[in-house]
Amino acid sequence: MATPITFRAVMQPGGPSFMPMQVLVVPVEVIEALGGKAVKRVVVALRDHTVRLGLHPLKSGERYLMLNQALLTELSLRSGDEVTVSISPDPTPNQVDLPEELAEGLSSWPEAKAAFERLTPGTKRALAYHIESAKRTETRSKRVISVLHQLATGGHPFKPWEG
Repeated sequence: MATPITFRAVMQPGGPSFMPMQVLVVPVEVIEALGGKAVKRVVVALRDHTVRLGLHPLKSGERYLMLNQALLTELSLRSGDEVTVSISPDPTPNQVDLPEELAEGLSSWPEAKAAFERLTPGTKRALAYHIESAKRTETRSKRVISVLHQLATGGHPFKPWEG
């Protein structure tokens, strides 16, 4: 893996309007040192916690990292906090970390697995997050069953299935 680049940034509100999150702006010189516009996904270390994230473009040429509420809570971060960021290009940008329930379900249902493999990495990450974000085990299980059914029957994985 490439040597990480370290810089300081201030947590600030941002992200798409439908997803209120905190963001960290990555300066242009850091983007260039990472490899320029070609780098879309990165490995980021914040407060001794490592996470894989996407770089989102700004008109200024800078990029930003979106941090969800669960990560902010885990790291005790909030808007206005200044943090040290260590960042490097993700050596496996298309890797998707699957929740255990989804991985087990895909291994048990070949039709669903075949359909899942045809999805883009971004859609796979979104499905994994959709399942991981459920707080209750029952909700996670329902989401997995719905996603697997939709995939296996040619439906859209985010369309609810009433089984």
